[in-house]
Amino acid sequence: MDIKEIQNLIKFVAKSGASEVKLEMDDIKITIKTGSDPETTAVHYAPVAPQMPQMPVPVAEAKPTVETSAPVAPAAENSKFITIKSPIIGTFYRKPAPDKPLFVEVGQTIAEGDVLCVIEAMKLFNEIESEISGKIVKILVDDSSPVEFDQPLFLVDPS
Repeated sequence: MDIKEIQNLIKFVAKSGASEVKLEMDDIKITIKTGSDPETTAVHYAPVAPQMPQMPVPVAEAKPTVETSAPVAPAAENSKFITIKSPIIGTFYRKPAPDKPLFVEVGQTIAEGDVLCVIEAMKLFNEIESEISGKIVKILVDDSSPVEFDQPLFLVDPS
């Protein structure tokens, strides 16, 4: 099946009103999912390799690497601070809405349970609450930036 045939299939499925179509042939698998509007169409194309006996492959041994680019002084300085990390993947926002004030600012004292930010994941806005009391020392992420799981968001001085 060539690219023209796949494109024609996508157009046909989008016009038909079907929400999902799966096509499996000898050498490929195609799944086409459409949303409520024609702009949201997802296509998953996976060529299927013929089944062949598996042969053992030698694995190269990984060699440990040592990073020396990080200066020692800031690490020691930051060791007294507690890092609040992202519990989910999503988009980081410092405000509950564009016209609202920031949740927290550098230098602000926070208590356990205070909302620090929201992280949008799949159109859901998740409030991230502080698990500690202290003073915000540094905000490590820019507003409206994507964040990963376990990415540092804030530095807090618990003293």
